Amino acid sequence: HAQPWTASLWGPYKDIWHTVGNAVYRRQPEAVHLLDKILKKHKPDFISLFKNPPKNVQQHEKVQKASTEGVAIQGQQGTRLLPEQLIKEAFILSDLFDIGELAAVELLLSGEHQQPHFPGLTRGLVAVLLYWDGKRCIANSLKALIQSRRGKTWTLELSPELVSMTTRFTDELMEQGLTYKVLTLVSQIDVNNEFEKLQRERGLGSEKHRKEVSDLIKECRQSLAESLFAWACQSPLGKEDTLLLIGHLERVTVEADGSLDAVNLGLLMALLYCFDISFIEQSTEERDDMIHQFPLLTEKQYIATIHSRLQDSQLWKLPGLQATVRLAWALALRGISQLPDVTALAEFTEADEAMAELAIADNVFLFLTESVVVSESFYQDEFYIRRVHNLITDFLALMPMKVKQLRNRADEDARMIHMSMQMGNEPPISLRRDLEHLMLLIGELYKKNPFHLELALEYWCLSEPLQTPSIMGSYLGVAHQRPPQRQVVLSKFVRQMGDLLPPTIYIPYLKMLRGLASGPQCAHYCFSLLKVNGSSHVENIQGAGGSPVSWEHFFHSLTLYHEHLRKDLPSADSVQYRHLPSRGITQKEQDGLIAFLQLTSTIITWSENARLALCEQPQWTPVVVILGLLQCSIPPVLKAELLKTLAAFGKSPEIAASLWQSLEYTQILQTVRIPSQRQAIGIEVELNEIESRCEEYPLTRAFCQLISTLVESSFPSNLGAGLRPPGFDPYLQFLRDSVFLRFRTRAYRRAAEKWEVAEVVLEVFYKLLRDYEPQLEDFVDQFVELQGEEIIAYKPPGFSLMYHMLNESPMLELSLSLLEEGVKQLDTYAPFPGKKHLEKAVQHCLALLNLTLQKENHFMDLLRESQLALIVSPLEQLLQGINPRTKKADNVVNIARYLYHGNSNPELAFESAKILCCISCNSNIQIKLVGDFTHDQSISQKLMAGFVECLDSEDAEESVRLEEGSELEKIEKKFIAIRHETRIHILNLLITSLECNPPNLALYLLGFELKKPVSTTNLQDPGVLGCPRTCLHAILNILEKGTDGRTGPVAVRESPQLAELCYQVHGKLCFLVLNRGNLTRYLVEMSSFSKYEISMLNQMSWLMKTASIELRVTSLNRQRSHTQRLLHLLLDDMPVKPYSDGEGGIEDENRSVSGFLHFDTATKVRRKILSILDSIDFSQEIPEPLQLDFFDRAQIEQVIANCEHKNLRGQTVCNVKLLHRVLVAEVNALQGMAAIGQRPLLMEEISTVLQYVVGRNKLLQCLHAKRHALESWRQLVEIILTACPQDLIQAEDRQLIIRDILQDVHDKILDDEAAQELMPVVAGAVFTLTAHLSQAVRTEQKQTLVSGPGDAHYAFMLDSSFTSPVPAENPLVGFASIGDSSLHIILKKLLDFILKTGGGFQRVRTHLYGSLLYYLQIAQRPDEPDTLEAAKKTMWERLTAPEDVFSKLQRENIAIIESYGAALMEVVCRDACDGHEIGRMLALALLDRIVSVDKQQQWLLYVSNSGYLKVLVDSLVEDDRTLQSLLTPQPPLLKALYTYESKMAFLTRVAKIQQGALELLRSGVIVRLAQCQVYDMRPETDPQSMFGMRDPPMFIPTPVDRYRQILLPALQLCQVILTSSMAQHLQAAGQVLQFLISHSDTIQAILRCQDVSAGSLQELALLTGIISKAALPGILSELDVDVNEGSLMELQGHIGRFQRQCLGLLSRFGGSDRLRQFKFQDDNVEGDKVSKKDEIELAMQQICANVMEYCQSLMLQSSPTFQHAVCLFTPSLSETVNRDGPRQDTQAPVVPYWRLPGLGIIVYLLKQSANDFFSYYDSHRQSVSKLQNVEQLPPDEIKELCQSVMPAGVDKISTAQKYVLARRRLVKVINNRAKLLCSFNLIIIETCLFILWRHLEYYLLHCMPTDSQDSLFASRNLFKSRRLQDSFGSETNLDFRSGLAIVSQHDLDQLQADAINAFGESLQKKLLDIEGLYSKVRSRYSFIQALVRRIRGLLRISRN
Repeated sequence: HAQPWTASLWGPYKDIWHTVGNAVYRRQPEAVHLLDKILKKHKPDFISLFKNPPKNVQQHEKVQKASTEGVAIQGQQGTRLLPEQLIKEAFILSDLFDIGELAAVELLLSGEHQQPHFPGLTRGLVAVLLYWDGKRCIANSLKALIQSRRGKTWTLELSPELVSMTTRFTDELMEQGLTYKVLTLVSQIDVNNEFEKLQRERGLGSEKHRKEVSDLIKECRQSLAESLFAWACQSPLGKEDTLLLIGHLERVTVEADGSLDAVNLGLLMALLYCFDISFIEQSTEERDDMIHQFPLLTEKQYIATIHSRLQDSQLWKLPGLQATVRLAWALALRGISQLPDVTALAEFTEADEAMAELAIADNVFLFLTESVVVSESFYQDEFYIRRVHNLITDFLALMPMKVKQLRNRADEDARMIHMSMQMGNEPPISLRRDLEHLMLLIGELYKKNPFHLELALEYWCLSEPLQTPSIMGSYLGVAHQRPPQRQVVLSKFVRQMGDLLPPTIYIPYLKMLRGLASGPQCAHYCFSLLKVNGSSHVENIQGAGGSPVSWEHFFHSLTLYHEHLRKDLPSADSVQYRHLPSRGITQKEQDGLIAFLQLTSTIITWSENARLALCEQPQWTPVVVILGLLQCSIPPVLKAELLKTLAAFGKSPEIAASLWQSLEYTQILQTVRIPSQRQAIGIEVELNEIESRCEEYPLTRAFCQLISTLVESSFPSNLGAGLRPPGFDPYLQFLRDSVFLRFRTRAYRRAAEKWEVAEVVLEVFYKLLRDYEPQLEDFVDQFVELQGEEIIAYKPPGFSLMYHMLNESPMLELSLSLLEEGVKQLDTYAPFPGKKHLEKAVQHCLALLNLTLQKENHFMDLLRESQLALIVSPLEQLLQGINPRTKKADNVVNIARYLYHGNSNPELAFESAKILCCISCNSNIQIKLVGDFTHDQSISQKLMAGFVECLDSEDAEESVRLEEGSELEKIEKKFIAIRHETRIHILNLLITSLECNPPNLALYLLGFELKKPVSTTNLQDPGVLGCPRTCLHAILNILEKGTDGRTGPVAVRESPQLAELCYQVHGKLCFLVLNRGNLTRYLVEMSSFSKYEISMLNQMSWLMKTASIELRVTSLNRQRSHTQRLLHLLLDDMPVKPYSDGEGGIEDENRSVSGFLHFDTATKVRRKILSILDSIDFSQEIPEPLQLDFFDRAQIEQVIANCEHKNLRGQTVCNVKLLHRVLVAEVNALQGMAAIGQRPLLMEEISTVLQYVVGRNKLLQCLHAKRHALESWRQLVEIILTACPQDLIQAEDRQLIIRDILQDVHDKILDDEAAQELMPVVAGAVFTLTAHLSQAVRTEQKQTLVSGPGDAHYAFMLDSSFTSPVPAENPLVGFASIGDSSLHIILKKLLDFILKTGGGFQRVRTHLYGSLLYYLQIAQRPDEPDTLEAAKKTMWERLTAPEDVFSKLQRENIAIIESYGAALMEVVCRDACDGHEIGRMLALALLDRIVSVDKQQQWLLYVSNSGYLKVLVDSLVEDDRTLQSLLTPQPPLLKALYTYESKMAFLTRVAKIQQGALELLRSGVIVRLAQCQVYDMRPETDPQSMFGMRDPPMFIPTPVDRYRQILLPALQLCQVILTSSMAQHLQAAGQVLQFLISHSDTIQAILRCQDVSAGSLQELALLTGIISKAALPGILSELDVDVNEGSLMELQGHIGRFQRQCLGLLSRFGGSDRLRQFKFQDDNVEGDKVSKKDEIELAMQQICANVMEYCQSLMLQSSPTFQHAVCLFTPSLSETVNRDGPRQDTQAPVVPYWRLPGLGIIVYLLKQSANDFFSYYDSHRQSVSKLQNVEQLPPDEIKELCQSVMPAGVDKISTAQKYVLARRRLVKVINNRAKLLCSFNLIIIETCLFILWRHLEYYLLHCMPTDSQDSLFASRNLFKSRRLQDSFGSETNLDFRSGLAIVSQHDLDQLQADAINAFGESLQKKLLDIEGLYSKVRSRYSFIQALVRRIRGLLRISRN
């Protein structure tokens, strides 16, 4: 396309042609206006037509000085200095073309600019091309404009305004003398003269350049001539112009071969159309209109002048041409004479006969045959053919007397010849042969029929009653209307000429019939004519044989001839029989036979019915007779015709099958060698001995043609069985070894024949290999029995061909050398004989290579599996071999060089590209190829140019005006398709190459320097720094075309698949080199992808992928503005308004939130990201299921499935060609007449099946494309949300964007039409979007929490019940920026989506459950710091506080979820119980979430009532087995563990609700847990990891950790059930106790465990919690087991052991030195231990709290009165003294668990806890104040806080994010401390005080020391001991007697003294302070004060 500035002799003309083409041929409505402007502007160019700006002295001087002063160039600013060399060239150019000097300079500069498009040419040579290209554009534009005129012959169906415009414009040109100018130019411009001029000035370059220049010049002349022709067709020329035209034609001569060249032919036709009066036959109104516009009738003197000019006796240079014009004139006059009022013209109209006579005398018919119809360009224009057809039919119809005269003359001559032969004289020489010539002309004219016009039908009259209704029945529908007069006359001519035919005209008559039989209908009529002629009831004048022109006569003669020859056949021994004279047939007879055979071939080629009818006629048996004749000794020419006729018969599969057998039987090619026969016979001998000697090979070619036809029609598997090893092999061997391998070494009289032989034999190979599918049985030797012995059958021909192609066989070598020769020949650009055939042969060679490459993998796989001893090599390796002629490995290069001829030979380029694409998959080959391609500079340049040229080819451009449906148009369309496919293959080649390691072909073709790394190459525009135009430029060009207009890239509309691959290459390159250029521009166009073709979607997906990469890379590289620009493009919903800075402010304000909510919606536009989504249509039409009558549907489905394969894109599609072959083979296998009758129906059904499969493939591809596009869209959305800097999109915009996308994507997928295959992708996108929505909303919530004014507000905000979550001045509606209603809509759509998935699609639902969980998170209140200040509010205030936003949203969510009822519950519960692990986990998590917020407990009821809960509980037993396998050191997958955790988490959630706990107990969950054995498999802990985890943390946890993950959930569940089952507490405790006992070994191991890791402490904490609630004495009586004495003892033993061990724990965790040591250890372990330390602290406190509670419960349960207390501790405080005293060095002994611990532990624990309370309390206050002023904290501290949340990468995040993390950490610390304070510390303090009080009371008031003799005391003591013994002793197993036995008076005194010391003032004060602080914190009253008072009282009492 022309640049903004170009040479005035080229650029503007290129633009004119482009615009004309757009308006006239491409019918673009917007081009019409543009055309009007351009025509007005360039009218002078059309008027002066080809006139150049003249030379000029001033210009000459200016240019002369340009090297120093510079020269101003039109269209460019300033002056420009020119190099000397250029100035010299400009003067040469100016002289050469006689153009102005400045114009020459411009041409050269343009040439320089265009040079990259013409590799290898200098700017001067390019300038020559541009000069002529400019001329060509003007000529073509003129032609197109004239073609679009209003007129009488055709219409292009353009808009009326366009037609009026062009008609007006061209009329003006005509007035200015267009005809004269055109004729002058046509005479002046002559290729040879121009070439001589150019040659002199060295203006011609390579062969290609010469060819291009000569093509351009020829096209100029041709287009000019065709402009006149088009004009004459539409509105005939006036008188003067007609005379000029006649004057030109007088001087015309013919070409060397006697034909007229295209230009003169066009001008002749123009003149004939001037005389064309065929419109007279039209209806009267139309006729009258025409007459007024017809110069012949309207211009005065027209007829007179022309008539006298044509009557002039002066001879033209071509008398035949003069005769043609005279004949046309005579017929025109005859036509006029039929008009009503032409008496005035009588003198002329009556001269028509004389004029015709003159024409005939000059052999007009001969000239038309030899010079007009034969001309190459004759058949390229439908109107040429129509005009000659009219000329002949007019002659026959309008001048019947003349025709009769010709016939009489012919009869006369025949008689004279006959007489002279009888007399033995030479026949007279002067005979005229006009009738013969007329017949031959008719025969020639209709023989070819490129436009399917079937004009010959006019010669067949439909009114004849046909004798054979069976054959002709289908054509009788139209028979009974009266045919037009003309048709009657013509058909009479055909019939009468055949009556009493004189022998001289016999052959011409047959040739005429042959022409008239061309076409499906014509062939029928001709067949009937020959049939009727022979039948006996025609009045037989010619004796019994009927008419000589009949089937009867013909086959009769053949049979006679055959019998005659058979008699004469000499015996086999006489060797010389071949040279005997041929018997009984003269040359004339032989010609007659040949003519009749050709007629037969034509008829049966066109008509299948005729074929079958002839074969089935018993008295004719043509096939048998022909085969018989072939065995006789007759001339090769005749044999060849016979074979061709057989080939025509072989077109029907029914005939072909038997033909094979007959061929084999007659041994035309000898396949069976008989030992007795010394002499070989058959065609092989003929080839080697006769044809080679004559140097002509008609027979061989005919034989190959026959085989080619037969192979296609029906293929026999067991050919020749019984006589020889069955199979096709002998034929293949003959074709390969005798014909193909030797074709180059034979001599040829006609040079072209060499290539004809090659073409026809290669075609057979191609068909054989094309239809071959390697099967397993081909690779096993098949044995057959022949005359009693086993022999190996031949392999299928395809197998043999594959074997030859996969070895260095002569066949492969010859094929490759043929390719080399082909490319050499093409590189000469010269025409040579047989060029077409050479091209075809090369195409077959390339196709063979292609087929081999496609099938080799399958072939070699099967070969490997089989036992055959064959060696093959992959073809791609063989192609790397050395070429024996050049001694280089240049085979692949030769193949690639065909791309250079892509314009002239698209098919070859296509095959070549396909081969390269196939080979390129292997990266080793890639490296070698790059070497071969770049080895030779000139070839490398050509190859690059070839690739680029194929990519650049613009198909839509030059589509010439062709009639619909013509052969030419089909060819043109085919070429366009082929060029398109070639481009696709090249792009695929680039894509596969880009995936290989560099250096690869793609990098070479895209212009990278191969020696440097990819990313360092600087890609230049073509021509810069000598950089050639590469494939990359071509690709960018394809994508850029049209981006400047409104409609977006042209490629995207016109060739979508191409654009898609271009985007893919572009995308891949972006991966490699992040070169970003024009992406933004393409993105702008993206919304203009309007129609949803498959490849549109794919282009879009690649473009989106590229956009994603770009966004990711720019954000990584911090190129913020670039990222932002892309984001705006994709996300903005405001139209982009250019506004001045002044208004900027207002605009920005409107972008705020309120602006978004209340903005004038009319101005919004759709966000680009949404409009991309809109363009993906989710619905998919599904093809109707097959309705079959003959085939079995299930089997057909099976066959279709077998034919499926994955194509290059990874889509599964069905191979239609393969399927077709399978089905046709099935039909051909049917035998018998019934099958033949049903064949058409079967074939029709096959085509139905194939259409169905094509539809199905389309559906699969379409779905794949949609899926691909959606995937890319999702990727883009995800990148936008995750990878781009968050602050580039404002928070509220972000939410709105996500909301819009979510709603749209849901609407699309929820549509009933939406294809289910797209669900997974959509679900994935929904998941990401919801996650980000949830995150965005929650971030916003937190900011509103934090951003309030002042601390007061902050405290108020943090309060556990926000009254109003947002300060009043912030006008936000509802929850978050997007409001509640939007959130509800999203929720509803999510639930609809879940329900839409129905039963299947569990994976899709998995995503949706995830999304739902994220969504429900939005309504979760964020973690609030527990500031322990709730006491400020009364209970009443809390109850009446307004509902906060979280609860409101939560309530509404649940309402929506409940509204879906059981349907939703059913789906979720089903997924929770079975299916994919992740699906189960997420479904359980979702149930967990919903149950936790479902106040009505609807879901809980459903789960328990419908039995799902029971199923879950029962499944624990199955889990048990899988979990046991997880504890091995190297576990299998951990999936089972995670599902188990989810399940337990859900059950625990259920257990937290009282109702739920009851349901769980009812379903026996604890009983199930007790049955599980996995809990007993506790791995031993590793002593090394006692202090902290020394091992590096792995992803897969250690066995111990895994075990804990299994055990802890079970313990938690027990604990929760114990806590929440109030009503059935005892039942629950009983079951839990059973659980404990059934796993007692494990439990005791845990209680004994000395390990102090966070994990083991958690175990202990949970366990002690359970034991403290379950292992109580009272529970035994509740157990509903029938307890016999023994088992009761055992149970009591267990409980006792638990009690002892729990008390033992106190001495470990009550704060002994050991603990200090642990703490010390812990402090020294670096790393992420902050949170671990917290956990350990919490766990220890919890253990102490639990044990203390247990003690309390034991004491309360077992002591009805104060007097009868159970003592758990000995009255010794020594431990406390010991610990507080100086004796730190000796380690205190750990109390052995069988001894009772002393009270000292309790006192110690009390003190410890009191101290802890204050330290915890302080740290809590500090953290709260830090949280209030996070921003003021020092950076180090912030960093430290962050590190505990995020161990690595803190430095990389922004400050804002650091604050978020720090806040999160502080909230955690605060809540941790609050928990320590309230839940554990205070409980420990209160319980310690209580136990201390009870023990002291007992010991100091009620205890009787052992050394006291007081009887009362003694008896009381005994009584107590007994009581203990009776009631509890046996139960608790605590040996109180041993404990009490040693309580002496001294002990008690010591106790009192120690207690007074220990429980001193300071401790009491502390305790009271704690209570004071605590009552502030919690609004409940503690007992600390009361207990302290009581203990103080006890200690005051003296014991005596």
